[in-house]
Amino acid sequence: METIMKTRNALAVLLLMLPVTVAAQERDREPDRTVTVSATATVEREPEKAMLLLAVESTGATARAASEANATRMAAVIAALRKAGIPDREIRTVSYELHPQYAPPPDRPRPVETPQTPRIVGYRAMNMVQVGVDPVAKVGAIIDAAINAGANRVANLTYELRDPDAARRDALRLAIEKARGEAQVMAEAAGQRLGPPLNITTSSYAPPRFAGRVMLDMAQESLAAPTPIEPGMLSVSATVNITFRLVQ
Repeated sequence: METIMKTRNALAVLLLMLPVTVAAQERDREPDRTVTVSATATVEREPEKAMLLLAVESTGATARAASEANATRMAAVIAALRKAGIPDREIRTVSYELHPQYAPPPDRPRPVETPQTPRIVGYRAMNMVQVGVDPVAKVGAIIDAAINAGANRVANLTYELRDPDAARRDALRLAIEKARGEAQVMAEAAGQRLGPPLNITTSSYAPPRFAGRVMLDMAQESLAAPTPIEPGMLSVSATVNITFRLVQ
């Protein structure tokens, strides 16, 4: 019985001393030697899809006349887009406006006490649609078809990728390889060996878009020549921050 009690007491003392020993070892342990690097990589991809803004602007003596004329011409434009192979899901109305038009103020000044009420001389209606064009090679033909059908404004043109995340992943791989190469050079210069990564972060990401500003205000007549469109390339970038452990 006495032997058992002595054993229990010794075990209790060891358990009490264990946290103190572990804490002392933690204090004595040398902190990890690390190196932190940042790297950015960019990949280029050919645009695969275009977003186009087309509009019909019409005028009339009354609001109804302007609206009806606009509706007739926009219906013809949408029909032409469908005939050119644009599916309904890629045609979306993004803006519709109907405003009065006022007569210009008289040239001669009027007395301040007799203000003149602006006189409405007509109305202007504008209907704008966003059109998704895939592939990009069809953009010029789509613009021509819309203008020939009655569109008289081309407001904007942007280029996109069908799968921008795939290009983003490629850029991330290149950025990590670049960061590792730079960290390797730094470690060797410091007489160390590069260990495993301890922490990896990246910046926020927005899908790549190239906006080609197109401002065409066309008359009602058809185009005499096809519209040339050169999309160029899209750049997708990724930045990483990596902390590596250094090993002697």
